[in-house]
Amino acid sequence: MTPLLAYGLHRFYRRGGTEIAALRDVSLTCAAGETVAVTGPSGSGKSTLLHLLAGLDDPDGGWIDVAGHRLSHQRPARAARLRAAHLGVLTQSSGLLGHLSVRENIRFAASLSGPGGPSPADLIDGLGLTAVRDSLPRTLSGGETARAGLAVALAGAPDVLLADEPTAEVSRDEESTILDLLTHWRPAHGATVIVTHAAAVAEHADRVLHLVDGRLT
Repeated sequence: MTPLLAYGLHRFYRRGGTEIAALRDVSLTCAAGETVAVTGPSGSGKSTLLHLLAGLDDPDGGWIDVAGHRLSHQRPARAARLRAAHLGVLTQSSGLLGHLSVRENIRFAASLSGPGGPSPADLIDGLGLTAVRDSLPRTLSGGETARAGLAVALAGAPDVLLADEPTAEVSRDEESTILDLLTHWRPAHGATVIVTHAAAVAEHADRVLHLVDGRLT
């Protein structure tokens, strides 16, 4: 089974009377165990592609399959169930709920996905969060926030891990730690897609794709 398959993706936006193409005929296949980095300048369509792959937006053309399930053009409730069951999403804003501790955030994410994933305790220990497990997100450093966000994304043992600029808010030393953790904890039989501007992040991928003006080059 192919963890992630996107075919012929088009996405257009309207600005006043002008139609702007954010993505143009983008196709992507990720094999089991593969990490793919998507790079490109600002405005190239990277964030749009990630939103489509996460089922947070629908393409104007084309479709996306995740773990053998059609993700595109589903009712919101169906898309949310598929996202919880098969996807882990690490965003620049971490996705942490501000009123919950690190441990509570991880437990909540695991409860949405059902059984089968790593235990919250294993994630806390494995990602170096033991000292801050009872802390609220607002008290965390950039590196701690990135690691906690990764733990939440991994809590349901996703078939596909999507990461948006996972090292954008961390120091160079912390960047190396985050990349090592991503490599170690990525879905062994799934796929990982990382959107990034950073060459050091792209170097950790098995394959690098470049988006320019909404097209893969």
